[in-house]
Amino acid sequence: MREKSILANFETFVVPHMAAAYNLARWLTRNEHDAEDVVQEAYLRAFRFFDAARGSDYRAWLLTIVRNTCYIWLQQNRRPTMSIEEDMPELDSTQSNPETLLLREIDAELLRQAVEELPLEFREAIVLRELEGLSYKEISGITDVPLGTVMSRLARARDRLSKALGGGKRKGGAA
Repeated sequence: MREKSILANFETFVVPHMAAAYNLARWLTRNEHDAEDVVQEAYLRAFRFFDAARGSDYRAWLLTIVRNTCYIWLQQNRRPTMSIEEDMPELDSTQSNPETLLLREIDAELLRQAVEELPLEFREAIVLRELEGLSYKEISGITDVPLGTVMSRLARARDRLSKALGGGKRKGGAA
């Protein structure tokens, strides 16, 4: 009976965050299949320690496990990286001509490449903030670094992305 309750709670509180877990793993490993393996391992670990997570922010808790699992996997499986295919939002083809669609596709590919080229710590911070929408405090907890380090990594990541995309040095702190 207790096992069914644990499984039901796990399915309720943790399973809904699988897309975020996969997204983080895919950006960190830079490979779809490796990300699937990492997420599977992370979910096994999460289930094993689910009782210890009571009352916590399950999304942040899970992403911390995914991150740690990714780092372990990267240490054990260093190999040349492959590019990934990020899911892009569907474009309304009735409002865009072929030239506009092509330019958007090129822009998306340039952004994807620029993010992939960021150092791991910067890429991780950008993915957690911009793609997963986590707060600086949540990122600090997941990455186990001070809040100031999170802010610094994000600023540096944004500067590098801006330079890589032809924007030059960002001015001020606003994006």
